[in-house]
Amino acid sequence: MDNLNVEGVFLTPLKKIQNPKGDVFHAMKKSDVGFCGFGEAYFSTINFEDTKPWKRHLKMTLNLVVPIGLIRFVIFDDRKGSLTQNNFFDITLGENNYQRITIPPGVWVAFRGIGSKYNLLLNLADLEHDPAEVERKEELADITYQW
Repeated sequence: MDNLNVEGVFLTPLKKIQNPKGDVFHAMKKSDVGFCGFGEAYFSTINFEDTKPWKRHLKMTLNLVVPIGLIRFVIFDDRKGSLTQNNFFDITLGENNYQRITIPPGVWVAFRGIGSKYNLLLNLADLEHDPAEVERKEELADITYQW
């Protein structure tokens, strides 16, 4: 597990167990760092070269895994008092870089589909979805970053 240049964001390498009849992709155990409880798990897709703009959860911890395709994540920390305030972190996760990224509450995240076929994201969240605890920026340009 690596601590990145945004406070509270972690990468955890995951195991892929190859089997000729179908592979096993580990995602998370309750003993893993980043597990803060279970609220919900959901899958999301992102098309090639599409970007889902900035969003941040005020209470929810995200645990994101990309078992199929490639997704580029950009994380921005504008939390007042954070040791990494105004830092960005940029990483592409997927089949060739199979890791889980843990994103704490209060941190902005946007992501882009990089894989040309199918890009699948799994979120293992500690809370159930609540629209009142999410903030969104409608435009990607609302946070300046060179994509």
